[in-house]
Amino acid sequence: MKYDVIVVGGGTAGCAAAYMLGKFGKKVLIIEKQSYLGGSMTAALVTPMMKTSDNSINNEFKDDFIKNMKKYNAAITYSDGNSGWFNPEIAKIVLDEMMKAANVHVYFNTLIKSVNIVNKNIVSIGIDNICQNNKMLSLSIETKYIVDATGNCDVGVLSNCEFINTENELQPTTLRFLMSGVDLRAFSDWLKEFDKDRNVTTVADIDNQLHLSTAYTWDNDKNWALKPLFDKGVEDGIIEDEDRNYFQIFTVPGMNTTIAFNCPRVYFDRLINPLDLSDYSQAVQKGRASILRISNFCKKYFRGFESAYISNIADVLGIRVSRRIRGKYVYTIENLKSGKKFKNPVLISNYPVDVHSDKKDKSILDKSIVEYQLPVEALMANDIDNLFVVGRCISADFYAQAALRIIPSCFSMGVGVAKFLNNRI
Repeated sequence: MKYDVIVVGGGTAGCAAAYMLGKFGKKVLIIEKQSYLGGSMTAALVTPMMKTSDNSINNEFKDDFIKNMKKYNAAITYSDGNSGWFNPEIAKIVLDEMMKAANVHVYFNTLIKSVNIVNKNIVSIGIDNICQNNKMLSLSIETKYIVDATGNCDVGVLSNCEFINTENELQPTTLRFLMSGVDLRAFSDWLKEFDKDRNVTTVADIDNQLHLSTAYTWDNDKNWALKPLFDKGVEDGIIEDEDRNYFQIFTVPGMNTTIAFNCPRVYFDRLINPLDLSDYSQAVQKGRASILRISNFCKKYFRGFESAYISNIADVLGIRVSRRIRGKYVYTIENLKSGKKFKNPVLISNYPVDVHSDKKDKSILDKSIVEYQLPVEALMANDIDNLFVVGRCISADFYAQAALRIIPSCFSMGVGVAKFLNNRI
């Protein structure tokens, strides 16, 4: 088998790259370790997308994704103009349909095991666990280009690429979950009265569906309306103090009794290294225990949650930062803050620098950021000529990456790389 492009990782950036390359008529294969596409959107339950600049570029995949989701009443535009509210379960189906429409081949439950490099080019990759005639086989697949969209830059590791020093550059992980059986009308009516700060709590009727969002953190930068309830929860032993370090909830399009939770943030007495198997495994277990406590808290203190239940726990941790490749260009926080312009930008955004912390009052959300661009050279591996990297493992320093990792920006990266490769193949 031979492909024009192999995309390793069928998450946000990987799907965008593969879809556009398929639409351009290229022969494309996605290799995905889960049994569905979507990555952080589906496996990690990261919904909704964060809102980004009105001047964003390379939006073709996002626009097609939302258009197709709306066919199933599985996406809305919220009252703040954010069109990225979506249903993560229906997203699995829609992404399958989009890849089929673009003639993109997909291998699920598959990991890349090796790369064959000739003259600084990956000419083929090796995968296994392919069952044929009741035998487990190893398979070699030839390619002209590779797009590493694995999040942890797995292809870069196999290729012995150089990485940016990440020592002590970590953020807390999050294990997201859903609760269903919520009386949204009762909850929204109570919530609007309990918290009158419309910069924190919003409620809207959209497409004959009730939608809302609210938040609380243990930081002292705001006078959080929900603080007395969380204080009471800790006092009563319903939740532990660290369970309330970050709390954010949203409704989900097409799930009329369901709330999506952007929490709990998970850490030990130190930040978790998501590349360490023991750290990762313990974090998942700790996160699930925290989810049980948070769900009991909501049932006890939130009106409308009396009959609610945990309906879905993310399959994977939400990882904000891990391994980052050293590319042909290392994008810096100085580039971002100055709004530096580039000849071949793959994205334009104004999303703030967003660094979560395990310490009180130490998180950063710098909203003073001007509109910035990311060059395609930050997606090119420095050591391998035909390897491109998209998603959170791009060539950027810690603080710049903290602004670039959101879903719309990952979509733009994927589309930008696809357009760049279309002119080369």
